[in-house]
Amino acid sequence: MCTTDGGGCGGGSASGDRPGDDDQAVFSALLEDSAEDLYEHAPCGYLSTLLDGTIAKINTTLLNWLGYARGDLVGRRTFSDLLTVGGRLYHETHFAPLLRMQGEISGIALELKAADGSRLPVLVTSTVRTGSDGESLLIRTTVFDARDRRAYETELLRARQESERERERLKRLNATLQKTLLPPALANVPGLDVAAYYHVASVDEVGGDFYDLFPLAAGTWGFFLGDVCGKGAAAAAVTSLARYTLRAAAVYDPDPAAVLGNLNTVLNHEYNGHDPRFCTVVFGLLTPDGDEGGFRVTLASGGHPPALLLSADGSVSSLHTPGGQLIGVLPDAHIATVSVLLAPGDTLLLHTDGLTEAHSAAAGGRYGDEALLEFAEGLSPATAEGLVGAIRDLLDSFGTGVDDDTAVLALTVPRPPVKG
Repeated sequence: MCTTDGGGCGGGSASGDRPGDDDQAVFSALLEDSAEDLYEHAPCGYLSTLLDGTIAKINTTLLNWLGYARGDLVGRRTFSDLLTVGGRLYHETHFAPLLRMQGEISGIALELKAADGSRLPVLVTSTVRTGSDGESLLIRTTVFDARDRRAYETELLRARQESERERERLKRLNATLQKTLLPPALANVPGLDVAAYYHVASVDEVGGDFYDLFPLAAGTWGFFLGDVCGKGAAAAAVTSLARYTLRAAAVYDPDPAAVLGNLNTVLNHEYNGHDPRFCTVVFGLLTPDGDEGGFRVTLASGGHPPALLLSADGSVSSLHTPGGQLIGVLPDAHIATVSVLLAPGDTLLLHTDGLTEAHSAAAGGRYGDEALLEFAEGLSPATAEGLVGAIRDLLDSFGTGVDDDTAVLALTVPRPPVKG
């Protein structure tokens, strides 16, 4: 039954199964495109050579690329004649022998010489055609224009070289910036030996560890060691602010708890928005002890790993400051303090957590506080220089296991010389 709603009878529509006039025209054009014409004007080059390399057939596409007439090449030149000197050597020593052994070789990058002397980078694939008896008859070669690829590779190489140069510039900048965040030299304290070391975990980023030792009022010195959260320029800015704030606050009021309290106020005020910044710090005040010939040390800590005391008798103890809170997080951080006498032969060691949080194969994970305590016990009693040198070697032994910068500061009261 026929309908009258636009469907018609039997399914004969404009989009039915039978091709329309336009489709018929396309099919006719495709049929007229002969195999020979497709060969001559293919988007790639074709050539056939005899077994000795003499060119027997070459398509128009490749002739146009090279700027030759057909009569210049067919029967007169070999495929290797079209190659550059380096390409000809590679063809004779590698390409041709492999082709004879395997019967096919593909994707080889070569350069062809054009008639005007210019070079054409190409990718070449060749196969050996054999007869029914298995004897080799001729070699068929397909040539792909690689100029766009070569340009891409050249640009990629240029971009990589520029990236490497930029990385070198960044490394130099980071190294320079890192130096500005550390004191050029520690103060000379009569009757005290001092050593410090800064281990850089990555040259690509500026770390946030810092330390210093400086004079205050006559007969007193201040020192500190800390670690700012994060890395890079933002951490460097906080590090610089922390260093100068600590020095300025110590001049105003050298009491260690007051010094860290001032730093906490500054950091909490400056960095209390969407990008809060904080640090762990230990600040110490050195005062000579006339009776013992050593120094009275008062330490204040804001969330920092405990200092280690390596005593002259060989014992090692941690100077805990329980309850000390991170500096800069809360408006009124609790600052914990501890006092100790640094007697002749004693050494005080301060360090950041890059040391104890390093990955150690021997420890089967993080190095940890207990491992550091055992390490110090094996060295005690020790001099500041000897202890820092041993820690430097320890950090080097971790290799890539150290993923955070590490700062160490050691203070030793030397033993009095033995009278003869």
